[in-house]
Amino acid sequence: MKFDDLKLSDPILRSLKDQDYKEPTPIQAEVIPAILNKSDIMAAAQTGTGKTAAFVLPTLSILSNPKNNYKGHQLRALILTPTRELAAQVRESVNTYSKYLSIRSTAVYGGARIHNQKLKLKKGVDVLVATPGRLLDLYNQKSVNFKNIEILVLDEADQMLDMGFIHDIKKIASLLPERRQNLMFTATFSNSFRSLAKEMADKAIEVSVTSDNETGENIEHYVHPVDKSRKAELLIELIETQNWDQALVFTRTKHGADRLQKQLDRVEIKSQAIHGNKTQNNRMKALDAFKNNRIKILVATDVAARGIDIKKMSQVINFDVPTVAKDYIHRIGRTGRAGDKGKAITLVSADEFRLLRDIEKLLNQKLERIEIEGFEPEHVIPLKEKPPKKKFNNKAGFRKRKRSRKG
Repeated sequence: MKFDDLKLSDPILRSLKDQDYKEPTPIQAEVIPAILNKSDIMAAAQTGTGKTAAFVLPTLSILSNPKNNYKGHQLRALILTPTRELAAQVRESVNTYSKYLSIRSTAVYGGARIHNQKLKLKKGVDVLVATPGRLLDLYNQKSVNFKNIEILVLDEADQMLDMGFIHDIKKIASLLPERRQNLMFTATFSNSFRSLAKEMADKAIEVSVTSDNETGENIEHYVHPVDKSRKAELLIELIETQNWDQALVFTRTKHGADRLQKQLDRVEIKSQAIHGNKTQNNRMKALDAFKNNRIKILVATDVAARGIDIKKMSQVINFDVPTVAKDYIHRIGRTGRAGDKGKAITLVSADEFRLLRDIEKLLNQKLERIEIEGFEPEHVIPLKEKPPKKKFNNKAGFRKRKRSRKG
């Protein structure tokens, strides 16, 4: 199948040709025709599957179709995302694919000046990408009007629920016209997501092109056992000896991200850290520097990295093993994309074995352990968990020996 077969508008097909995109990904082939048919959608797809284009392309096609009573620069499509970075990235995709259309878009999110966002909204936009909190701030200040909304998109819905946006999402949905198209995208069909989807669109078409334990076929998984105190030292060794052009490195905490970045800077490895405590301007600058190869290493926490889309990412490093096994899938989904080979490298200390075991259970495979010479850990990471020692008790038929007492 080619994009020409999906009945997208000619201006959008022109923008796809500019990007040299010829064939839709599985999620795009599944949902684009359904969206163009005005159906509600609940779709599960991991990062890197082309899901952003899966909802942006048909949304633009619907809005720009003269038969759909086009009203210039009135807000008709609303896309909600969990993070600032993802909002900016989705808005960038909207701009790319609307290159030959007279459609205006903008993104609003916290951490940026609300006054400037108000001015852009006042000029009129057709598509608005927003984080829930900032959108409600703008609504309460009467700076955004929802009366003409035809399409609502929830991007990374499971992440928004995990971050506690459930009440904001329900509040926003209650302010929109009842007759609208609902497009809900998630990484996994969690119970909380299904509950929300049923409440918003009871008859939505369900599409899934992934499973909870699915990783890219082009990704090689490696585990490097190492003592916790030597993780940074080992990471520097890998960067220098394996000639990585770039790598995305995940840490568990904001403090850990900052500490690691300072350690990399001391040995003159150009790096930046992104996490929730960084200002929006600093986070966007770091992402831009990474995308344009001005820095070698981007250190990120899970939330800050959500939705990052960087082409040709050869390796993702788990400096800390994620505490939730599914987060491993999200992290490594940023490598091995579009047919390219990728590596998922995890540095594991002895106290993280149980977390590693959870990941291996999810993937239903043992990840290859490779000890790096000079970094052999003091405590070996076992291949499997040792069974608990049997405890004998009286119920099993053993009698307590009575201690004799001297008279």
